[in-house]
Amino acid sequence: MNIANFANSLSDTSPNSASQQFISEDGVYNARARVLGGGSALNAGFYTHASADYVKQAGWIPEFVEKSYAWVESKVAFEPPMLEWQSAVRDGLVEVGVLPYNGFTYDHIYGTKVGGSIFDKYGHRHTAADLLEYAEPRNISVYLHATVHKILFTETGKPWPRPRAYGVVFEDSLGLKHWAYLRKSSMNEIILSAGALGSPQLLMLSGIGPANHLQAHSISVVVDQPMAGQGMADNPMNLLFIPSPIPVEVSLIQVVGITKFNSYVETASGLSFAYSWAHKFIREYELHLNETGQPSAVTAEAMSRATETLNSLVAETLQGGVILEKVIGPVSSGELKLRTTNPDDNPSVRFNYFKEPEDLHRCVQGMRTIIEVVNSRAFSKFRYKDMPVQALIDLMVNLPVNLRPRHFSTAMSLEQFCTDTVMTIWHYHGGCQVGKVVDNDYMVLGVDKLRVIDGSTFIDSPGTNPQATVMMLGRYMGKRILYERFIQGRK
Repeated sequence: MNIANFANSLSDTSPNSASQQFISEDGVYNARARVLGGGSALNAGFYTHASADYVKQAGWIPEFVEKSYAWVESKVAFEPPMLEWQSAVRDGLVEVGVLPYNGFTYDHIYGTKVGGSIFDKYGHRHTAADLLEYAEPRNISVYLHATVHKILFTETGKPWPRPRAYGVVFEDSLGLKHWAYLRKSSMNEIILSAGALGSPQLLMLSGIGPANHLQAHSISVVVDQPMAGQGMADNPMNLLFIPSPIPVEVSLIQVVGITKFNSYVETASGLSFAYSWAHKFIREYELHLNETGQPSAVTAEAMSRATETLNSLVAETLQGGVILEKVIGPVSSGELKLRTTNPDDNPSVRFNYFKEPEDLHRCVQGMRTIIEVVNSRAFSKFRYKDMPVQALIDLMVNLPVNLRPRHFSTAMSLEQFCTDTVMTIWHYHGGCQVGKVVDNDYMVLGVDKLRVIDGSTFIDSPGTNPQATVMMLGRYMGKRILYERFIQGRK
């Protein structure tokens, strides 16, 4: 997939698409990947490291972290081209005081920088699946169009004092079930990497989760683990769409302003992105109404205004882009629960956006920075002189970007604007967090032979985009496991 197809691929709702849509209990549209490569096969491509403080708090060895990042980068990371729109936002961030300017770097440091991208110079996407090039073909089998239904555990008792994972049940594209078992060896184990939604969901389907919740779904309890599915968080995103009087390049995330008030400012541009992005929400809104048959918090009048606004812009040749901010962390979190026992079905997820006032305060500061950038001299050639920022805010309020209610003050209060127009930036995490569901070696608490290694283990989202750190962690833990096996084999 190339960069121009980003929005279309993400919003594809066909049965065999790589993107599976879901709506959180907060009324926010979201998506999960169901494709080899996971989120890296769908996302906006930004590649950046976690901060040194994040690495320290995670208890990782910095030297091995750097080597693991480098291992990933040799296959999937590139320095992006800096064309006019991205350069204008970069210069605007510097002009309004998001300093210093740090140039191109993967490092997570305060100021404005150009980060990496998993899109190469030709605009072609590279994904985590590319890392399979490192694999020894004789030692790996990859099953496509296969869905794991549950992990199998031994019963407690001799010779194992607690449950031990020994296999999985999975279903192929024809609906046939298969059983795969670990070979009998003290070193073999199962590693679960199904993502922030899939991993806690699969643990629960396998009997690890809150006992009352599992029993309500007639699931036999292997381990009563009340923290499974807890700590679910998603970095809230708010943005402005800025129509441009001149043509702009198609670009995704390349520049980021890392502020000291802990909000990140980023940008994307181009006709194919902006137009399909806006109409994506209208299509999903209509789909939601058709599926549920229930009225939405977004009124029919607002829907009509949104359509009219888009059509009038298109009639004048729509061009422009978005400047967005996302909140670090965040502090606010929620939970994931099963809706059904079908692993193909989306679980119920609530992220509790802006439940904590600290997150809302950071959003407001981030939106103020965006407004300053839009009004900056560096960005002036991409502004219609007769279109004030308030008109841009009104446009966002009238677009059905989510299913949350609008208030009288939405367009006049940045606090209400943040709350009412919040979107996802697809950086959700939690559900199998370290110290709560897994230990510091990512072993699932209460059972043997099972680890979880993915973004579900994160307490906070690392850096301005988690994908580099998720891929790094796979390499980091892979080397650690091999070392453990080497030591065990010598005993």
